[in-house]
Amino acid sequence: MAGYGQFCPIARASEVFAERWTPLILREIMHDRHHFNEILRGLHRISPSLLGERLRRLEKADVIEARPNPSGRGSTYYLTPGGAQLAEVVQALGVWGQRWLEVGREHLDPDVLMWAIFSNLAHDSMPPRRQVVRFEFPSERRSYWLVLRRPDPDICYTDPGFGDDLVVKADLEALVRVYLGQTDLVSVRRAGLVEIDGPREKVTAFSRWLPRTGFAAHARPVRYDRAARAFVVSGA
Repeated sequence: MAGYGQFCPIARASEVFAERWTPLILREIMHDRHHFNEILRGLHRISPSLLGERLRRLEKADVIEARPNPSGRGSTYYLTPGGAQLAEVVQALGVWGQRWLEVGREHLDPDVLMWAIFSNLAHDSMPPRRQVVRFEFPSERRSYWLVLRRPDPDICYTDPGFGDDLVVKADLEALVRVYLGQTDLVSVRRAGLVEIDGPREKVTAFSRWLPRTGFAAHARPVRYDRAARAFVVSGA
């Protein structure tokens, strides 16, 4: 990214912060993803070479520091004191985006949703014995499997072969909005946008362990307008 050539602190900070992928890299490190591959998986569409270049720039700017990987080759990445303060800007940006920006079709990606659900699972709430939940998104022709087990759940992109305890067939936008905290499972199930098949006790448990974004408290509630076949802001 070319610099602004200005001494203004906003201009100089923007040269670091406003570069593409930088806020998302900081987001991953803020959520305790310190290994290169952990950060890479959380970003989805960035190439390994570009991630490496961005990490080097952030290290040069004293936003992150590279530490030896205690478990093997490579490095781990942590925020410096300056990076921790910049993380407050990332958090504020998320609050603003949750409160004021609408979700469009171009923002919907089942890979991103399923990774968000998987990476935000509360491991201590996982069942002691393995349970498999299959997620189907008919409009995307995609299926995913969450293998729930304490303390190490897993996400699979092909059938792991254990059999399915629950099957969740969902409209992608509906489940995204549930994750964002804009609506709830009861509402989207009532609207016929999400179907959950399985034993009653496991269906009930599903609503408890399905995570929400950390920005859910700042969400604008939405409702599904059957006539328009679209979500609209509640009260609009």
